[in-house]
Amino acid sequence: MILIAGPCVVESRENVFRIAEALRPYHEDPQKDFYFKASFDKANRTSLESFRGPGLEEGLKILQEVKERFGYSILTDIHLPDQAAPAAEVADVLQIPAFLCRQTDLLVAAAKAEAVVNIKKGQFLAPQAMEHSVAKVLRTRGYDGPVTHEAAKEHGVWLTERGTTFGYGNLVVDMRAFPIMRAFAPVIFDATHAVQMPASGQASSGGESRFVPTLARAAAGAGVDGFFFETHFDPSIALSDGPNMIKLQDLERLVVQIDAIRNIVETKE
Repeated sequence: MILIAGPCVVESRENVFRIAEALRPYHEDPQKDFYFKASFDKANRTSLESFRGPGLEEGLKILQEVKERFGYSILTDIHLPDQAAPAAEVADVLQIPAFLCRQTDLLVAAAKAEAVVNIKKGQFLAPQAMEHSVAKVLRTRGYDGPVTHEAAKEHGVWLTERGTTFGYGNLVVDMRAFPIMRAFAPVIFDATHAVQMPASGQASSGGESRFVPTLARAAAGAGVDGFFFETHFDPSIALSDGPNMIKLQDLERLVVQIDAIRNIVETKE
């Protein structure tokens, strides 16, 4: 099982290392393909005054330290094509933010880098539409065959589901999206962003983290290749996405439940 976890953004070296230390058991679990996640820059914050992170140079320096100390694989977001190459020098996975999932120049730049490309499905797109984003990466990497789960896995392309816009300031997760998208790429479920309430009338997005376990367990039953959780020792003081984050101690219990559900589903299949 792919497991992606970490803070939304690089808040400080101290906080990043504190969270990274708590996530060590997942890296040591032979049943997990673990990736530590943190963004060096959050370019799509609601307000101009919101904290964005330390920036490319300092953020990658801290993530490199995490990689060296803990041995973790690293996942981080990129927002501009010229960020792909330097980010890939540290990150094992380059993540394309949901709002940018159709940006051809960004996808092509990420595809040219030596890293897995994780494309988050836009909140505004049907799951079927993501086949074209996957194809942009595959074609750039020299693959001309049909867009399939096996091809995407071989050439390092993932998709991440994080819900679909439902009215104003709300998201819903359509469980049908998982088998649809798994036909042409490995699929990760972003359980924490799925409970986000984007631009819900305040200077920052809201969220309902109490629903994270419900949706994660449902996705485990529906069948996915992995999970994405933003986590923190104290989400109430997190500098980005605190309302939809899950506490580190709650993540431990939830992963146990997910493992149990996945075992049942795999046995039945």
